Amino acid sequence: MFRDTKSSWLGTLRHDVPASLVVFLVAVPLSLGIAMASGAPLAAGLIAAVVGGIVAGALGGSAVQVSGPAAGLSLVVVDLVHTYGWRATCMITLLAGAVQLLLGVFKAARAALAVSPAVIHGMLAAVGVIIALSQLHVVLGGSSQRSAVANLMELPGQIADLHGHKVAVGLLTITVLAVWTRLPRKVKAIPAPLAALLVAAVTAWAFGWDVTRVDLSDSVTEWAFPVLPQGDWHLVVAAVLLVALLAGCESLLCCVAVDGMHGGRRADLDQELTGQGVANMVTGALGGLPVAGVIVRSTANVHAGARTRGSTILHGVWVLVFALGFGWTIQLIPMEALAALLVFIGVQMVNLGHIKKVHGHGEVPVYVVTLAAVILLGLAEGVLAGLALAALLALRRLTWVTVLKREDRDGRLHVTISGSLTFLGVPRLTHELRTIPAGTPVDLDLNIDFMDNAAFEAIHSWRLDHERMGGTVDIDELHDEWYTLAASGARMFPAKSPPMAPDRWWLPWAHRRRRPGSRTVPSNGGATQVECQLTAGAREYHRRTAPLVKPIFTELARKQQPTHLFITCADSRIVPSLITASGPGDLFTVRNIGNLVPRRGSEPHDDSVVAAIEYATQVLGVHTITVCGHSGCGAMAGVLSAGVQAGSLPGLRRWLRHGDHSLATFIETEGDRLHSGALDVLCRVNVQQQLENLRTYRKVDEQVRAGKLELVGLFFDIATARVHLVPPLRATPLVKTTDRRVAAGED
Repeated sequence: MFRDTKSSWLGTLRHDVPASLVVFLVAVPLSLGIAMASGAPLAAGLIAAVVGGIVAGALGGSAVQVSGPAAGLSLVVVDLVHTYGWRATCMITLLAGAVQLLLGVFKAARAALAVSPAVIHGMLAAVGVIIALSQLHVVLGGSSQRSAVANLMELPGQIADLHGHKVAVGLLTITVLAVWTRLPRKVKAIPAPLAALLVAAVTAWAFGWDVTRVDLSDSVTEWAFPVLPQGDWHLVVAAVLLVALLAGCESLLCCVAVDGMHGGRRADLDQELTGQGVANMVTGALGGLPVAGVIVRSTANVHAGARTRGSTILHGVWVLVFALGFGWTIQLIPMEALAALLVFIGVQMVNLGHIKKVHGHGEVPVYVVTLAAVILLGLAEGVLAGLALAALLALRRLTWVTVLKREDRDGRLHVTISGSLTFLGVPRLTHELRTIPAGTPVDLDLNIDFMDNAAFEAIHSWRLDHERMGGTVDIDELHDEWYTLAASGARMFPAKSPPMAPDRWWLPWAHRRRRPGSRTVPSNGGATQVECQLTAGAREYHRRTAPLVKPIFTELARKQQPTHLFITCADSRIVPSLITASGPGDLFTVRNIGNLVPRRGSEPHDDSVVAAIEYATQVLGVHTITVCGHSGCGAMAGVLSAGVQAGSLPGLRRWLRHGDHSLATFIETEGDRLHSGALDVLCRVNVQQQLENLRTYRKVDEQVRAGKLELVGLFFDIATARVHLVPPLRATPLVKTTDRRVAAGED
């Protein structure tokens, strides 16, 4: 235990202490700027940074997330300060913390993640625009207005009445912030906000510029207990809930984002919300800004190498030491420099990367509406507008119905209805169904996961009318039988059908669920059962696959142009198109017991394989001949037993004589491996020998030597589902590059 404690302390000293200093240097200027944007005493920003670091860092659920005053909350705070005063705003912060604490205790953190990110990103972008517009007036030597629209309208007059020194220090700050990221890494070790404020302060002092200095008359040591807000208690409760929810959502979303930046323990979101609640109660009681998890400082913490919550806590300690011992240095910072820092932060809050993300999911309208509403109406109103639009779009997606129609040559119409069938989709559903001509035979596929009574009535009424007019309707339900149950009067399912994994064409029949309507026929020798499975499979192919591959086969119907002759075993476990990722028209395939190629003139005489080789090389002009063997081959087991395992199968015994050369090569080259996986070794040697057998045909050998034809050996290990390349027994001159479809399984 002593060793573990010592190791922990050494890790903190090595990683967390340097990281905490980096975060401290970032946090001080940002905390002062956010306090300024919030209309709060500047000391309130430092108090929030201290409490966010020490309290939220110690009690939160994330080891590396940094909490403190957040720019996204400044718009709420400035409105609360104007409405209720600063001390009442502190009480609202305290009460909001209590709400967060209760939500965390009752495990409600996950619910906050249900808020659409498009709403959050739109809100933060709008707050950034508002901050930038308001602080731009301060940079230009004036004062900000009460709304973004007023700030925008007053901007031309403010530009016309420039204040030289104040504008100069603001522009200098923005310039340093903009170019700092392009400087060498050693220089960038100093955080950009701190460097910009230092440059601005030193320059203003050196040249004696007439700028406004930061006022710290409300020092950290002056404190008064918060008071209850006066006014309509409904509005006070709404303000408390707004602060609690916005700060909580921002903290939890930041927590999830930070989890993706490091490889340590994942965050406990409920514990994080509880820690944020306690921190907001403390900061409200001490006269600080609301606290939330902040992405800029958290990112800086992770990139600086933080490993534990010690870094977050220490950064709060450093801020406290600075405020108590070196707070007088803050008075050297020009207010215009802080305003310029806020302008820069505000512009960065309009993140183009977020717009691209929401665009990919069709949520740009939510982003734009939230942004515009927050700017024009206010934060609460904008967030509600964004949430309402997001809910409407989600409802539209959930109830969107697609109706696809396809007519066969015989006049039969295939109609597929997909989606969740509710009353909202009935108008479109009815319109599409009524366009079907009377008397048409219809195959109706219902690919749905829910059907309410209105949708059932619409489909059922159309079906009865269509059949009354001489048409036919065959309904097939791909999921649960919503229509069938409703038509029979049975009780409907209370919820949507659970998603079901689609049947894969490559799965064995025994691994697929039996479809409604498929017949199960008792069999004596198994033939009847296989016939039934094949018939069901053919119906499945016609219903699902044939429409997809029809264009390909229509093109292939005129001529085949395979590039490969593929010779493999008749073993049922070998699926050439599956293990080579090939499609229709790619492989000219020959299958036989043991993937054997009889040598020219060998006995017993066999023309079937020879005919395929001649046709593939001289008519089709294939580029490659591939021989593919497999593990545990029964034919090779028969060869290895000298025909004993062939038993009373005379045809098989005669055929396996073509494997004698493989056995001879195996004994000659691999005799020392007879007791170690002999069968699979023979299976590989057999592939090599069949490549040699191909060279006994003059046309094949001539094309190989001319570089027009390539011989490739493959070995499929059934147990691992891996395909391996098998090198030939002898090198071939002028060999071209091998097709590397199976290179991932190369030995």
